[in-house]
Amino acid sequence: MVKIEFIQQLAELVNEKDLGEITVADGEEVVTIKGKRHHPPHHPPMGMPAGVPLVQTPVMQQAAEVPASGTVSGSVPSGNVVKAPLVGTFYAASAPDKPPFVTVGKHVKKGDVLMIIESMKLMNEVQSDFDGVVEEILVSNGQAVEFDQPIMIIK
Repeated sequence: MVKIEFIQQLAELVNEKDLGEITVADGEEVVTIKGKRHHPPHHPPMGMPAGVPLVQTPVMQQAAEVPASGTVSGSVPSGNVVKAPLVGTFYAASAPDKPPFVTVGKHVKKGDVLMIIESMKLMNEVQSDFDGVVEEILVSNGQAVEFDQPIMIIK
């Protein structure tokens, strides 16, 4: 049986972090706390152990203009840089057998899910702050990423 104190802690976490929703499963018991901003349900990548909570984070990207300079060891494209909002593992899709959220050349709108970053067994959806076209994806699926590391370019 889930204790009320645990549910209160989850509710406080959702409120403090301005999360859309948090779901925690323990065997047959499932608790879902929805925040002010509800997002559609999301399925964690396959291979995740049962009981791993799924957290959908608010838009947590920082926009930065990349200078359109000519040749700086590998020519840096211009556009909006989507950076990792936290340290974790980058996942391009919701599960290994699912298509990636975005691919190079795909049009995205503000609020579209771009990726998942797993951190401390929590799956964090990262949404776009920009409208545009995915110009480049700078990391590979399953790669560890650092806070503020450039992940993709959107023009």
